[in-house]
Amino acid sequence: MYAFNYENEKKVIMKFVIISHVEHNFYEQKIYAYEPFVREMNLWAKFVDEMLIVSPCTSKPITSIETDYKKINLKIDKIEAFNILNIKSIIKSFFVVPNVCFVIYKSMKWADHIHLRCPGNVGMLGCIVQIIFPSKPKTIKYAGNWDPNSMQPLSYKIQKWILNNTFLTKNAKVLVYGNWQNQTKNIIPFFTASYSENDFNEKNGITMSLPSLKAVQNKHLIKESCAHSLKCDSRIESNSNEKELKFIYVGALSEGKQPLISIKVVHALKKKGFKVSLDIYGEGNEREYIINYIQKYSLENVVTLYGNASKKDVKEAYKKAHFLLFISKSEGWPKVVAEAMSWACLPITSNVSCTPFMLGYGKRGSIVKPDVEEIVTIVEEYISNEDKYHEQVKKAMDWSRQFTLEKFEEEIGKLLI
Repeated sequence: MYAFNYENEKKVIMKFVIISHVEHNFYEQKIYAYEPFVREMNLWAKFVDEMLIVSPCTSKPITSIETDYKKINLKIDKIEAFNILNIKSIIKSFFVVPNVCFVIYKSMKWADHIHLRCPGNVGMLGCIVQIIFPSKPKTIKYAGNWDPNSMQPLSYKIQKWILNNTFLTKNAKVLVYGNWQNQTKNIIPFFTASYSENDFNEKNGITMSLPSLKAVQNKHLIKESCAHSLKCDSRIESNSNEKELKFIYVGALSEGKQPLISIKVVHALKKKGFKVSLDIYGEGNEREYIINYIQKYSLENVVTLYGNASKKDVKEAYKKAHFLLFISKSEGWPKVVAEAMSWACLPITSNVSCTPFMLGYGKRGSIVKPDVEEIVTIVEEYISNEDKYHEQVKKAMDWSRQFTLEKFEEEIGKLLI
């Protein structure tokens, strides 16, 4: 067990345990992990005296998407990561799982409050072990897609069934994204947040209007300079006389996130004569396929890969973009969609989990199938109807800016009282 002491602010619970699959990293007497996860855990930590995290650990170099914990008395119980993706890993899991279950059991016995992070392999074991502790209060953050009708792995369905079952999961508040019918009293619709009220009080960006086809000299090439339109936030491109439609993709470069669809959309628009660009933020095993596609179709001046970037850099990128293209197969509460909306970057995204609710069922952006031609048509419709674009941008920004870190912290406190 590793222990680190930080300053504490508020105390509601004495001993708080987090069971998570998120890998933690030790560096210079600090504990690091994925920045959105740590940002949220720092808020939960304000209400507890002692925090114990049960998770896989490593000592790899710190990356730009990791940050450290603040202001908490923090302990880490290290467990070994495992999966069941192939025969070798299944055999290994037979030896690893009993020890992981024992560590989880000890941590739950120690805690005054149990906090599970699902779905995931570690979360699955946590769902099972927590049954032994019916009287202990629990919060479970289900960060995946809670849609009962969605196609999901069997392990995810089992976790959802256990958590939804008030006999197996007692004294629990299961936080899910979206408001779904026919749920038990365990299930509580929730949200997440990326920005504080101070972020939204910044005065360093103005929303750029979409170039208008009415003033285009060449039938397809966009040359007209951008005009101010929204009073809230406006940005202007000043590097060139030729203005362009700017798109952004933020997320893992994985098969499930389908980043290649975003590239194919801007490619199709380019072939139609539009001046376009796409900035891609993220890393993953699809990177090589993406690079091959870019090189094959000579899109080096259209698509730019930035890799993993800091929260600040991504925020500035949102401010410069007209559209977020995010056609993922599976999400919970897609943070990138809410983040883009906050900075007047209109989302074009897939119909998954609670995204229809987030986009006001088409009033704050567009929900599409993973079809390039359909998406291109929608972009052209926005270009030909600037008023619709600006109306949706304004609605999207107003809606997303409700969900601040301050509001998030307030709601977390209510859960723990």
